[in-house]
Amino acid sequence: MRTLLLTGPGGSGRTTVAAATALAAAAQGLRVRLVSADAAASAGGVGEVPGVDVVRIEPDTRFRDDLLALQERASGVLDLLGAARLDEDELTPLPGSEELALLRAVRDSRDAPCDLVVVDLPAAPWALAALALPEQLRRYLRRLLPAERQAARALRPVLGRLAGVPMPAEWLYETAARWDTELAAAQAVIDADSTSVRLVAEPTEAAAESLRTTVTGLALHGLPVESVIANRMLPDGSTDPWLSDAAARRRKIAGEWSPWGAVHEVGHLGRDPRGADELARLGVPGPAGAPPRTPWPVEDRLAEEGLLVWRIPLPGAVREELTLVRRGDELVVGAGPLRRVVPLPSAPRRCTVAGAGLVDGELRVRFSPDPALWPRRP
Repeated sequence: MRTLLLTGPGGSGRTTVAAATALAAAAQGLRVRLVSADAAASAGGVGEVPGVDVVRIEPDTRFRDDLLALQERASGVLDLLGAARLDEDELTPLPGSEELALLRAVRDSRDAPCDLVVVDLPAAPWALAALALPEQLRRYLRRLLPAERQAARALRPVLGRLAGVPMPAEWLYETAARWDTELAAAQAVIDADSTSVRLVAEPTEAAAESLRTTVTGLALHGLPVESVIANRMLPDGSTDPWLSDAAARRRKIAGEWSPWGAVHEVGHLGRDPRGADELARLGVPGPAGAPPRTPWPVEDRLAEEGLLVWRIPLPGAVREELTLVRRGDELVVGAGPLRRVVPLPSAPRRCTVAGAGLVDGELRVRFSPDPALWPRRP
């Protein structure tokens, strides 16, 4: 089963393109599931087309259920602290609940009876944050509730009496383990070779810059771009000078996007499409094969230069926006406002960072062997 994630700058028409992509895939004979938090995705009878199943995300209900369940499990601690209970009718979703609901839907869709899952992600900055959530939250859980501490569960009552405060209860570790399992399942879908991204953007100068940073952010998380949809293209050959000039500018900008992926131009109907027939008229292509993921190789230059070089592909990255910090056996890689904490490969762990540089869209981090940790060569 393939997963195709769609995102792009806000207002680019990604929900419309996601629905049109699902229709095009169904026309190819694929069984398709369309996942979206936008009501527009299920409008116009898309879900009535044979072979297309539309799943609309409703974060409110799941959020309330989860919080009320947590409140019930923690009732002893809450009563001890004199906390007032929350009622169901006063709960509203917190920021991030929609992203978590979307990730749950992506995770659950892996077992759906379909050939392709089309996911209408939020606008690019929020989409990148949502895709980073499983890895980030799992790291936080491991830091806050390390699995090895569960081995000391028999000592918790004694420690609680000595400290005079309640120690973490068994349910807390059970809940953390359940969350870790759910997050790992979502992460597995994001990391799968069958998962790729389709970018949607209207060819303007502002969208071009947003697209560049989005491509870099996706590469930072190892996600390949399947194609770029240049949406709402204007027709050529107009006798109106302004319209003719605007069409030429858009075509020029769209032509500059080819380094990010195969570019497909989609015309402007003059209004939002209404119904499945008009979505089909857009000519949005069905999914192509999932592009291969670009590896992050470690190049051995020990014999010539005494260095190891970790090559991290970051297309679209700008040198001035890059940051690099080592934390123990991890490397914090930043590209503008985006950051990812990645574990070092085994060999560079025994080295010190000797420098880094951006070469042809690739961040090359140089490591020098640490004599105290590196085995001596005869």
